[in-house]
Amino acid sequence: MFLHKIKSNGLAHLSYMIGSNGKAAIIDPRRDISAYMDLARKEDVRITHVFETHRNEDFISGAPAVRAATGARILHGPNRDTPIQYAETTREGDHFEIGSMRIEVLETPGHTYDSVSYVLYDTAFDNRAVGVFTGDALFIGDVGRTDFYPDQKREVSGLLFDSLQKLKTLGDQTIVYPAHGAGSVCGAGMADREFSTIGHERLNNDRFAMTDREAFIDAKVAENHYQPPYFEMMERLNTEGGAPTDRYLTPPPISPDSELLKGEAQIVDIRSETDFAAAHVPGSYCIPAGMLASFSGWFLDYDRDIVLVSDSAAQAQEAATTLARLGYDRVVGHHAGTVPMATSNQPLESIDLIDTDEVKARLSDRPTGWTLLDVRSIDEFKGGHIEGAEHAYAGRIPVDLPNLDRSGPITVMCGSGMRASIAASVLRREGFENVDVYYGSWKAWNSQG
Repeated sequence: MFLHKIKSNGLAHLSYMIGSNGKAAIIDPRRDISAYMDLARKEDVRITHVFETHRNEDFISGAPAVRAATGARILHGPNRDTPIQYAETTREGDHFEIGSMRIEVLETPGHTYDSVSYVLYDTAFDNRAVGVFTGDALFIGDVGRTDFYPDQKREVSGLLFDSLQKLKTLGDQTIVYPAHGAGSVCGAGMADREFSTIGHERLNNDRFAMTDREAFIDAKVAENHYQPPYFEMMERLNTEGGAPTDRYLTPPPISPDSELLKGEAQIVDIRSETDFAAAHVPGSYCIPAGMLASFSGWFLDYDRDIVLVSDSAAQAQEAATTLARLGYDRVVGHHAGTVPMATSNQPLESIDLIDTDEVKARLSDRPTGWTLLDVRSIDEFKGGHIEGAEHAYAGRIPVDLPNLDRSGPITVMCGSGMRASIAASVLRREGFENVDVYYGSWKAWNSQG
C-alpha cells in the first residue's frame, strides 16, 4: 500500500496517487500526466480510477489524459448546472476498492456545488478512516473560498459549514489531504505545512473550529477574493475536458533579432524584477517565474502567441509547463536574457527603482500630479498602508486604468516590489511613460519605522 503526493509548484496544487495490490488511483491530476505514468511504472501498478474532488477553476484537469493513456474510470461529484462531460457522476455512499484500500464518497459542497471528498480506509484495519482527500473544502489552516456563486453567497457558505461538520465526524485521527497548499488562489490563510489531521485542524484552523453556522456564514461572506479572467476558460475546459500537453513544454530558442520579438506575440519576461527593471524588451510583461501561476491569467490572451524572456532554457521550459497547466499552449519560443539583444543593437527599455528615502521626500514635497499606487490585495491595504497612497490590485490594473491619472508620475508599490514590477510593466504597456517602482515597498517602509 502506498500514497504519493505530486506538487505543482506555482499553482500550489497537490494531487495524489494511491495504490495497493497492483492497482492505483489518482486524485485531482494535473494536465501533464508524465509524473503519474512514471510512478505507475515504478510501483508496477495499473491506474484503474481517477477521482476528482470538484471542477477546478485554477488549472486544467488531467483526468481525460489519464483515461486516454490507461482506460481508467473518472469519477466526479454531482454538478447541478452542467454535467462533467468526460466523467461518471459519483454520489455520497458510493465506494470503490483499490486493492486493500477502500474509497468512500462524501458530498461536501460549498466551495463548488459539485465538491466531494474521498475517505480512505485500510480494509485490514477498518475501524476508522485513515485519511480524507478534501479537495478545496478543507485546507491546512483554512477552508475553501465560497465566492464563485455571487447570487448565492449565504447558501453556499452554509453548505460549506455543513460539509465541514461531516468531515469532523471522520475522527481526529484522520489525515487531511487537500488539493492545494500555501500560495494557492483558492484560499488566503493556508499554512506552509502540507500535512495535518482532522484533530489538529479542529484545534488550530479558525474557520474549521467554528460551531456557530450563522457566524461562519457571515465570516465567509465578508471575505475578499479575486477571480482572474482565465477562471472562465478553466471552467469550460474542466467541463468539456482538456487535451494532453506534453508536446508544448519545450519552447525553442530564438535569436535576438527574431521577428517574434517585434510582432504580435505577447512577450513575457520571467526573470527577476530587478533584471527586468535594468533592461527589457519594449512592451513586455514582467511576470517573474514564481508569479506566473498567480498573474499570467490576469493579462495574457489565449489566442495569441507567447514568447518568454528567461534566464535559461530550463527556466523557460518550467514556465511553459506552468502556462500549459493554465491552458496557454501557444508558447512559441524563448530568449535567454537581454545582453545578446543589447550587443546586437536591439531596442531595450528600463524602469527606475526608488528607495524609501525617495518616497519620503516625495511625500513631503509632492511632485505635481504624483500618484503613489499600492497594488497589494485590498485586505493587505486595509491592514496598513502609507497615508496618501491610492489602491488598485495588481491583477486588476487593466480594469482600473480609467481611474488612474495619466498626466503625472506614478510610483508603484506592493509588499516587496515584485507585484509592483508586474503592475508597472502593465502600465508601461498601456502608455504610462513616467512610472517607477518603490523597491522593498511595504516591507522596507515598516523596517524603517
